[in-house]
Parts: sequence; C-alpha cells; structure tokens
Amino acid sequence: MIAEKGEAFEQPWLEKYRPRVMEDVVGNEDTVGRLQVLAQQGNMPNLILSGPPGTGKTTSVLALARTMLGDAFKEAVLELNASDDRGIEVVRGRIKAFAQKKVTLPPGKHKIIILDEADSMTEGAQQAMRRTMELFSATTRFALACNLSEKIIEPIQSRCAVLRYSKLTDAQVLKRLHEVLAAEQAPFNEQGLEALIFTAEGDMRQALNNAQATMAGFGFISTENVFKVCDQPHPLLVRQCLQAAALADYEEANSVVEELWNRGFCGLDIVGTLFRVAKNEPLNEELKLEFIKEIGFCHMRVLDGLDTLLQISGLVAKLCCCAAMRGIKPPAKKRVAA
Repeated sequence: MIAEKGEAFEQPWLEKYRPRVMEDVVGNEDTVGRLQVLAQQGNMPNLILSGPPGTGKTTSVLALARTMLGDAFKEAVLELNASDDRGIEVVRGRIKAFAQKKVTLPPGKHKIIILDEADSMTEGAQQAMRRTMELFSATTRFALACNLSEKIIEPIQSRCAVLRYSKLTDAQVLKRLHEVLAAEQAPFNEQGLEALIFTAEGDMRQALNNAQATMAGFGFISTENVFKVCDQPHPLLVRQCLQAAALADYEEANSVVEELWNRGFCGLDIVGTLFRVAKNEPLNEELKLEFIKEIGFCHMRVLDGLDTLLQISGLVAKLCCCAAMRGIKPPAKKRVAA
C-alpha cells in the first residue's frame, strides 16, 4: 500500500527507540562497559561482537562510533549487512574503496566499517577482508557483528578483540517494553506483556516488533492478541499437555497435541514451545530433567526432517512413560454406558 501525499509511514519502534548512546543499551552490562572504556580511551581495536540476535550488538557499536567520532560519524562510518553483500566483489569494491577514502578526523581516531551478519560471508571474502584489515590498519577499524564467531576464519579472529553478548533477561525486556509502550501511549495488560516476553525469548528486536504488530492489528496488547500475531502455540494449551503427561494420561496429552497440529502448527513449533514451558513448569526436578531430555531428542529428529504428527505423538508417549516409571498411574477413565 502506497502512502497518500503528505502521509508518512509509521516508523518502526525498533528504529524509533534505538539507543544512540551506550548508557541506554539494555543488558550485557559487562560487555557494554568494555566498549565504554574503549570510547574513553579513544583507541578502538578491530572487534568481533558475537551473540544471539536482538541483544544489542549493532546498536552498541553504532553508539561507540557516535561517541568516538562525533560530527564525523556520517562520513567516517560504513555499515553493511554481510548476509546480503557477502561476496568477494564487495570486499574488493565497497569496503576497499571506503578504507582508501580520505576523511578528516580528530587526531588518533579511525574510520569504522561495521559488518552485520559477518558469519554469512564466504571464506574467499573473509580472506580478502583480512588483507584489507592489514593494509589499512593505520586508518580503519572493523567491527564484525555475528551470531557464531566460530564461522569467522582464524586469521581474522586473531586480529580482533572478541566481545560476547548473551540473551536479555525477562526483567530487562519488560523494563524496556514499559518505557516504549508508555512513550507510544499503547494500551496493554500485564498478561499481554508476559506473552510478548515469552515469544521474544530474550530478543529485544522481536519483543518490540511483536508489540508494534499487535498494536497495529488489534489496538490492544493482550495474551490472545499477541499469540494471534506471533502465530505460536498457546503456552496454556502446551501446559495442559505437560500436566497430563506428568499424570501419565496419554489420551489427554495427545489430544492437545493433535489439536495444535490440526490448527496448522508444525512439529518444530510444538516441540519448541514444549521445551520453553517445561523449563518453567513446577514439576519434580528429576521428572522435569527426563521431560527436557526426551523433548531434546525429539527436537533433534524434527530438525533432521521427521516432522510428523506420529513423531510428536511418540514424544507424548515417552513423556507419559517417564511419569509411569516413577510410579504415577494414569487416571481411570469413566466408562460410558451402552
């Protein structure tokens, strides 16, 4: 849909409320603190920022660049998404050309090249970039954001300081959601916020995108609306399945799984939600560990392509067997009179 003349598209909350200074970055205080020390010293090394998506890797390095470069930020920073521009031509073309570009900077400062999703770059492109890092080390610094630092070749890893990010805690995501929703004057209830946190799994980007999508679609953030937008199995249904399995009641537990399957959820959706609910379910500790082990084995098989209802029903049967082995007997079924 094209906006009418004079009408502006609504800016994504993710960009609208992106922190511009390092003090505003949420979570990973130790790692962000190291970046603040680098900013104070004014001598930034080549960096690899490794961690799950939505934890503030790109945001924190952009904030670092703004702090160090000030007014020269626009001219002295090149930001690329390496998952799109990942071939050797980009390294030989855009990256090398930027490294050669003359920019007036304060004494002791360097141009900064930020590469998002750097672990998606081909090995040839990484080898070419290693050479560029060597040739222009006096004027240019690289910041490589990636999910898995192991996919960056060893010669580049040895030239960089590695900073590791972890998933954000529920409390950190909740605090930021409260701030953004208050600024947007968006109506919500506490159950809706819990649903946003559950679907985000420590990913701030996912939490803000889901919140904005729910507001755009329904105008109110509640549990039902969030799960409709995110299209994930409702955790209350999954909890019913686990509680029935803990009582060794296969028929009840499997009926929930079949209902979810008939609604169109794939095995990966169901198994993933089972795991996340099982982690927080108040079960006996030994039984919980057995449940998580069996769910993990099933998750592995589903990832191998065995994504069928039979596979998920088999998982439910194994969960019931785990409960039965602990001496739990399934509830007696009422007989229906003929």
